[in-house]
Amino acid sequence: MVRARSATTLFRLGSWIEARRIAAILRQETIGGVLLLAAALLGMVWANTPWSARYEALRDLRLGSAALHLDLSLATWAADGLLAIFFFVAGLELKREFVAGDLRDPRRAVVPVAAAVGGVTVPAVLYLVFAGRDAASGWAVPTATDIAFALAVLAVVGRHLPGALRTFMLTLAVVDDLIAIVIIAVFYTRDLAVTPLLGALVPLAVFGLLVQRRVRSWWLLLPLAAATWVLVHESGVHATVAGVLLAFTVPVVRSEKAGGPDAGPGLAEHFEHRFRPLSAGVAVPVFAFLTAGVTVGGWSGLTHALSEPVAVGVVAGLIVGKAVGITGATWLVARFTRARLDEGISWADVVALGMLGGIGFTVSLLIGELAFGPGSASAEHVTVAVLTGSLGAALLATVLLRLRNRAHRRLQAAQSTDLDDDGVPDVYQGSRADGG
Repeated sequence: MVRARSATTLFRLGSWIEARRIAAILRQETIGGVLLLAAALLGMVWANTPWSARYEALRDLRLGSAALHLDLSLATWAADGLLAIFFFVAGLELKREFVAGDLRDPRRAVVPVAAAVGGVTVPAVLYLVFAGRDAASGWAVPTATDIAFALAVLAVVGRHLPGALRTFMLTLAVVDDLIAIVIIAVFYTRDLAVTPLLGALVPLAVFGLLVQRRVRSWWLLLPLAAATWVLVHESGVHATVAGVLLAFTVPVVRSEKAGGPDAGPGLAEHFEHRFRPLSAGVAVPVFAFLTAGVTVGGWSGLTHALSEPVAVGVVAGLIVGKAVGITGATWLVARFTRARLDEGISWADVVALGMLGGIGFTVSLLIGELAFGPGSASAEHVTVAVLTGSLGAALLATVLLRLRNRAHRRLQAAQSTDLDDDGVPDVYQGSRADGG
């Protein structure tokens, strides 16, 4: 069965290859999301026990070479070092989507990109309205979407959502994080040292040259990646930027001379398979454990923290701003391109995913520390607000997604999803990249 599709249809059915790939990523991120939540809960509980001093001592433990200006606390190593792995994987995923994925078609790419921009702009405006001028430096806190947390919720309660919606959510979260890293580099770099920054281009260029020649030897690539990270860190730019820069040098297709995106997987997919488990299973949970440990002081302390203007701005940005920004930007794309939603998809689906985008955990916590300084009262209020806002957005999104999941399950039961001899469901037959 071949489905007729308009060139101006939003959320068109993608390829079977992409559907399988997205499903695999969701399975991995479900595990990562569970570890993330467990680590954050452990950190917060430990910080509110009589043994909180031991937690703080662990977080403040300093390791590294003072001569290289790398005498850093464990919390800083997690924020600057481990999250560089997270952004490396995000960069690989983003490049793969736009070079070899369904989103290499600009008509497909414009929707998640516009939604990500809307999901950054509206929360920032809402934050400034509620937080006021005195806390304006934290405007970017509610702009980020946590990939692991959001995709874990989507994988658990949205299993019957169309593949196009899953791809939309994944791409939106990745683009969102790319915007966040640009914001960090531009707006939260206070003391820029140009010489180390220019020096970082040397190992970065050599790394790029080697991966373009399909070199996989870790003993060559790892020292170059580390040197790039150290020099970016020394420059005053947040060191996680190095992860994105390194990812963008990695080739996506097997050979640029062998037919473009259809040539087969390249090093990007190889590195993603290697580093995604490290990112989701170690880097992000450790960062969450060392960041989420804020002494709340009981119910009265929690209510006091959430009543602060900075916390109100963060919660409003995550729960309201994200849903309005993502849904509104998507609607504007449809309005000005005269596009329509694909068959079986409604605006309720978009609202549910917009609410899911309000889970702004990992990068939001990072920006909070950069904006107000680790250990400051405002940074602790941000942490409480990010945890509360993310939990609220997750619960609301779960309710909406469960309702839409039931609707899509009934719709799919009424359609033919039988497998042909090639192993591709009927609904994907005729897709321009179904691999058949």
